[in-house]
Amino acid sequence: MDLVSGYKGMVGLVFGNENSSSNEDSYVQRLLDRISTGSLAEDRRSALIELQSVVVESRAAQLAFGAMGFPVLMGVLKDERDDVEMIRGALETIVGALTPLEQSKGKNEVQPALMNTDMLSHEAENISLLLSLLSEEDFYIRYYTLQILTALLMNSPNRLQEAILTIPRGITRLMDMLMDREVIRNEALLLLTYLTREAEEIQKIVVFEGAFEKIFSIIKEEGGSEGGVVVQDCLELLNNLLRNNTSNQILLRETMGFDGLISMLRLRGGAYSFTQQKTINLLSVLGTINLLLVGGSEADAGKDANKLTNKTVLVQKKVLDYLLLLGVENQWAPVAVRCAALRCIGDLIAGHRGNLDALASKVLGENHQVEPALNSILRIILRASSMQEFIAADHIFERFCEGNCDGQSMLASTLIPQPYSMTHASIDEDVNMSFGSMVLHGLTSSETDGDLDTCCRAASVLSYVLKDNMQCKERVLRIELESSSGALGHSEPLMHLMVKYLALASGTKHKESKSNTSGNSYIQPIILKLLVTWLSDCPPAVNYFLDLRPHLSYLLELVSDQSATVSTRGLAAILLGECVIYNKSSESGKDSYAVVDAISQKVGLTSYFLKFDEMKKSFLFSAEKSTAPSHKPLSRSAAASMAEIEDVDEQLSSDQKGEDHPILSSMFDSGFVNFVKRLESEIRENIVNIYSLPKTEVAVVPAEMEQKTGESDKEYIRRLKSFVEKQCSEIQDLLGRNATLAEDLVKIGGGESSYSDQRATTGSERVQTETLRRDLKEAHQRIEMLKNENMKLESEASMYQNLAGKVESDLKSLSDAYNSLEQANFQLEKEVKALRTSGEQSKVEKLSSRLMELGEDVDTLLEGIGDDVGLPEGGEDDDEEDAD
Repeated sequence: MDLVSGYKGMVGLVFGNENSSSNEDSYVQRLLDRISTGSLAEDRRSALIELQSVVVESRAAQLAFGAMGFPVLMGVLKDERDDVEMIRGALETIVGALTPLEQSKGKNEVQPALMNTDMLSHEAENISLLLSLLSEEDFYIRYYTLQILTALLMNSPNRLQEAILTIPRGITRLMDMLMDREVIRNEALLLLTYLTREAEEIQKIVVFEGAFEKIFSIIKEEGGSEGGVVVQDCLELLNNLLRNNTSNQILLRETMGFDGLISMLRLRGGAYSFTQQKTINLLSVLGTINLLLVGGSEADAGKDANKLTNKTVLVQKKVLDYLLLLGVENQWAPVAVRCAALRCIGDLIAGHRGNLDALASKVLGENHQVEPALNSILRIILRASSMQEFIAADHIFERFCEGNCDGQSMLASTLIPQPYSMTHASIDEDVNMSFGSMVLHGLTSSETDGDLDTCCRAASVLSYVLKDNMQCKERVLRIELESSSGALGHSEPLMHLMVKYLALASGTKHKESKSNTSGNSYIQPIILKLLVTWLSDCPPAVNYFLDLRPHLSYLLELVSDQSATVSTRGLAAILLGECVIYNKSSESGKDSYAVVDAISQKVGLTSYFLKFDEMKKSFLFSAEKSTAPSHKPLSRSAAASMAEIEDVDEQLSSDQKGEDHPILSSMFDSGFVNFVKRLESEIRENIVNIYSLPKTEVAVVPAEMEQKTGESDKEYIRRLKSFVEKQCSEIQDLLGRNATLAEDLVKIGGGESSYSDQRATTGSERVQTETLRRDLKEAHQRIEMLKNENMKLESEASMYQNLAGKVESDLKSLSDAYNSLEQANFQLEKEVKALRTSGEQSKVEKLSSRLMELGEDVDTLLEGIGDDVGLPEGGEDDDEEDAD
């Protein structure tokens, strides 16, 4: 009731005063009253017809109906099932209330159709009632009901999906509609495509209800790829069921198989005719195959195994032949279809040894005009007018060479230098031209016609052949080509030619920048990609590159060229770094120290490392590219227009927002980006180590650090501290001079001047600064060495001091113990003497007493005894015996 009250309030705001009803509001209210309380059937039907008419024409009437009409008409649907005309009228009126009318220009204006959809779907009972109407025999009742459900699903998908799942046999009733009359079937098909897009549970139920069989049955009935939009809807539903769903893919493969899908790629008699709908249908089929090649969601543990099985079965079913026909041989196919087929070929062979061999063995053509399939794909790369077609064909070679050392070696073995006349012959003159001859032709085509674009494309293919394959790198390193100058016997290494073309591309870029055209700004990055791949972990290639001193000088200029793109400067910096970390030369002027010195003096380490940071922040190397939305699946709901399937070369230029050409987003995939980022980290570490350490690691110990003869440890430690303090004072002096020089450089360079002007005016200061910085680092190393020695000596001295203290403490303890023993001994002797004295007196007294008892005169007996000094030891015993 609160929701209805809110709608009534909204109606008041739209129609005028919230407390007064407009004419439309009153009119809708009167019609609803006639329908709900009327006694005559004809009057009620007439009111329903009038209500239907006003709802489809007036936004205000739609809004008024949403606030008051649903309870009335849902009551009709529930209680008057026998009156077919009333049920039809009620359903058709609801369809009108849910259909958006032409929108006004107001941005915040209320959308009655959207509000009515929310109102109707709010109660699960309404959905249940509508689904029950699908079992009615009347055609229009089922048709209008499906239209209502579709409208609800488009505007309130989650609510409708939840409601259908809770209703017994809800999905089953919808699936039964696929076997109904054509119009009903098509509406049910469209409803199911919306229903299965995001709801995994509904997808499972739909598949369980036999969706695959029904989909392919409809496709066959409609004529396969030659069919109309119904085929497109079937394929969209099929893709919804297979996308990121491993279990459904396995079920399709093990029950119906892929035959029905692959048969749609057979062009039959219409190989030269491609209507818009046929093109969309073919793209949808290729999209389905691509889903099978993905295998499932990333979180699914069985994704990889399912993907490999799908690839195996598809090739066994001859899908590779149909893809080659669509993407390579059939030149009448639209560009979008050819590109999609080529991308499928690349994904089909990726990581699958059997499929790689299958493609390598394929031969295309008829009669005597035959050539390997890989050669035909290379021809597309070198001469395709469509940039998207070049990218798609290039994708095949990337996947073919990835982890395929045998395939790389096979391709590299055909890279045999030919005479100048053959190397520069037209690529169309000889269909029997080998793969290597075509690549070399493409690489050197700029020698005659300045065609750097073809050179760039061939360079991209060559980079895949060389990637992570030392044997191929060294083999291609030995290739030398005859010069265009015609000098007898004069040849030039292929690597040196590529550097020359890199410089030529720079000159071409400057000309195009003056004419304000985007030009071929992707050429330099792709040639740099080849050189970066070539030099990676290949010391011989680094040595070849540095054979000519101008190569290093040009790279240093390119890194600092502010007119170059961010990716060009960054890749040039990576190439310089490879000349350091993979440099095994000991030749003066070519070793890693010489390269680091050149970077430090010509560019500056801070500026050099900044190129890496700028490159990583660019779109090509950022995380945004990996999370960019993929191409939307072609569907009736998305847009069935040729704009979605035309070549996107114009879009590439119109969408170019950054300074890097958009084509590089495809060429610089995540594998290459991660490879460059790993290189960048290694380059930083190695250059810092080389720059901070002396060229020859010879440690010279100053004389002040040696302990003199007869010098005590304390005096030695005191002298070492004095020496370290002196060194610290010198370092502070160097730091002060360096800071002063840095301030002078800032003042001379100026904050607003260009980098090239600043470099020209501060060259000598930079050399001095770098020299001071190196001296400072060496002084720091000496200090650290002295500190370590000092700490070692102090540690030993402390140890001896602790030992002496311990010995002294032990001696004192022994002395104290000895004194204590002496005192104890004296005390014991005193006690013994006392005991002896007291014991004799006691015995004398007892003896005297006994003698007196016997009547003896004790005094007479004791006379003369007192004069004795002492008694013998046995005296006591004698007295005792006498007493007895």
